[in-house]
Amino acid sequence: MMEEVDRILIHSLREAGTDIDEDVQSVKQFTSELIVEAVVKCLRVIDPALGNGLSHSLPPGMSARFRLGMSLAQACQDVGFKGEIGYQTFLYSNEPEIRSLFMFLVEKLPRESAEASDQPAGKSALLQRAIAAQIKEQSSVPWLPPSCRLPIHRKTQSSGPCYSFHAQPLSLPYSVKVSSRKQPKDVQEYWRNYLLPVTAQPSQHASVPASLLENHISELSATQEWESEWNSQGLLSRLTPEEYRSRKKARLQKRIEEQLRAAAQPRPDTHGATRSTSDLAELLQSFGGASTGGDVLTKGTRFTHTEKFTFTQEPEKAAQQMAAAASALPSSHQSEEDLKAQQEAELSALQQQLQQLSVQMEEVGGDIKQLTVSIQQVSDELQQKEVSNGEKENSIKMKRQTIDLLPDTENNLLKLQGLVEASSKRVVHLASQWEKHRVPLIDEHRRLKELCSNRESESSRKLSEIKDLHDKIRQSAEEAKKKESLYKQLLTEFETLSKDVSRSAYTMRILEIVGNIKKQKEEITKILSDTKDLQKEINSLTGKLDRTFAVTDELVFKDAKKDESVRKSYKYLAALHENCTQLIQTIEDTGTIMREIRDLEEQIDTENGKRTVSNLEKILEDYKAIRQENSALAAKIREG
Repeated sequence: MMEEVDRILIHSLREAGTDIDEDVQSVKQFTSELIVEAVVKCLRVIDPALGNGLSHSLPPGMSARFRLGMSLAQACQDVGFKGEIGYQTFLYSNEPEIRSLFMFLVEKLPRESAEASDQPAGKSALLQRAIAAQIKEQSSVPWLPPSCRLPIHRKTQSSGPCYSFHAQPLSLPYSVKVSSRKQPKDVQEYWRNYLLPVTAQPSQHASVPASLLENHISELSATQEWESEWNSQGLLSRLTPEEYRSRKKARLQKRIEEQLRAAAQPRPDTHGATRSTSDLAELLQSFGGASTGGDVLTKGTRFTHTEKFTFTQEPEKAAQQMAAAASALPSSHQSEEDLKAQQEAELSALQQQLQQLSVQMEEVGGDIKQLTVSIQQVSDELQQKEVSNGEKENSIKMKRQTIDLLPDTENNLLKLQGLVEASSKRVVHLASQWEKHRVPLIDEHRRLKELCSNRESESSRKLSEIKDLHDKIRQSAEEAKKKESLYKQLLTEFETLSKDVSRSAYTMRILEIVGNIKKQKEEITKILSDTKDLQKEINSLTGKLDRTFAVTDELVFKDAKKDESVRKSYKYLAALHENCTQLIQTIEDTGTIMREIRDLEEQIDTENGKRTVSNLEKILEDYKAIRQENSALAAKIREG
């Protein structure tokens, strides 16, 4: 049974990442180094925050080994181990304590399904797990300066080249938003024939990992943003994802067009407004703007015409001046100093001219601002006067009609009264007709309103159901991916397993173990029943003996008063009863002693299995090593 338990423990420890040789088949064969490594690997799986701070290898110094043993004991107690544990458990181990500790740690390990669902899929799963284990192992080792490194540390802490994180944009032949099938043929041809590999695109080879990580993170963030936006706003719009994207693109394009149109308005303090206006007009046309936009942009004001005339005239003057200067150039025999003096004079003259032009531009700009303000004031006054003129025209019309009615006042009053009465009768008639029509319309309105509210509640309910279904679909897809990755990983591990051992052998072995357990259980039950029967028989015989002795004692005691021989027989009877009681007690004590002897023999076997002698020898060697270390440290202190 212990062999099967040890096999299960060793298999679980190997799954947790412990490097155990194939020759090791029992916990008895575990060395102190292997015990420490297995315990640390299990702690890292159970509680990474607790296990990553522990080293999985024994240090060379004895004091450091004692400290590591105490840290491991405290960590095991922190995860819930209730047994007796200390540094001696790891440095001077015995088989039962180590087995019970490993059984506790294996039970604390997470289940294989939950652990395997987080592992990557495909044939590279084992390689990725090995890489992750190696990275964890290297990250758990503390960094040491080069002068303090041992040969075991120089392999993992070599002073290799270090590079800064510098990412560059990459061109990849795929995209998260648009699939490769929807791309144009010329783009696909460019990808196939002309696009460089990813490793050759950055200017420096050291920037390849950083560029790949940056690109991957940007695509992941874009996907997550799209999913959150679609779940929060896209579903409420009741559109398909393509329609929602197209509408969002149209809105963004419209906003860009409005911003460009606002930026295309001419400003008095900018130079080259005509060129920028035409460029923006072309840009707006490329964005799909109206055809009239170009006319609006190319339409000039008095200031733009003046500016155009000024800047078209100035180059002509400048050309004439340059021509005069060219004609006035000295001959080749003239000195360079004279040429520099002439150039500086021309430069100063041009700078003065530029300053004058800038001053004129500022003055013109101020005049334009004043004219703009005055034009705005005049336009406001004009609108107010037009409104007041309209009101006056309406009052004049009313007064004119009243004046026309004054000559024939009585007839006009009668006519007005008749019109008023007719109007009142018509209003009453229309009101009665409206009441007839209003009642069914109000009922219809109430019915439609109730139907609309029901539909809204139904639509909101269906929308919530759609959201729930969407979440369930996403969860099902994630579970399907995890199960598929688990299936691929298990398939890969199954392919790597040896095919010479069949499942029937394991099944037969399990059935044999179950049969042995069942037989042992039956034997234990039989022994317990026999023990109960014997105890019942002993109890019945003891009671019968006590009753027989009481009756015999009573009968003999009655006759002992009369006859001397009977009195002697009564004494012999009492002595026989006492001797039999002592004999029974002696037999019981003998059985107790035999059980104690068997217990002591088992304890002796257990102590022999604890390797006490070898542990004592090891303790003596460690004690000598500690004394040597202390003497060496004391010598260093004296020298210092």
